[in-house]
Amino acid sequence: QVQVVESGGGLVQAGGSLRLSCAASGAIFRLDDMAWYRQTPGKQRELVASIVSNDGTNYADSVKGRFTISKENGKNTGYLQMNSLKPEDTAVYYCNVRGRLFVRPFDSWGQGTQVTVSP
Repeated sequence: QVQVVESGGGLVQAGGSLRLSCAASGAIFRLDDMAWYRQTPGKQRELVASIVSNDGTNYADSVKGRFTISKENGKNTGYLQMNSLKPEDTAVYYCNVRGRLFVRPFDSWGQGTQVTVSP
């Protein structure tokens, strides 16, 4: 079983920055992909950014140029650097990680961290 814990959320004024962290633990043989999603009440969870095993990245159009995703494979840890935050970035942010345990693949989610951006 893989545990995923997000941290770094909080309250920030518009134009400010936050750095979210995602730490995966357990009998992980290899961490391949990591992604950040966000969700607001009454809306579907949406993909914010993703990074794959060869460090290729993908971003939602709404965050391109403002957010940067990265990961440290040896530490099973990843980050989402969020700059120039806007009130519309307010949401619960979730980390999703995929890879392999020693015997099978895994696909795990964290519990989420709240990001609130005030005008």
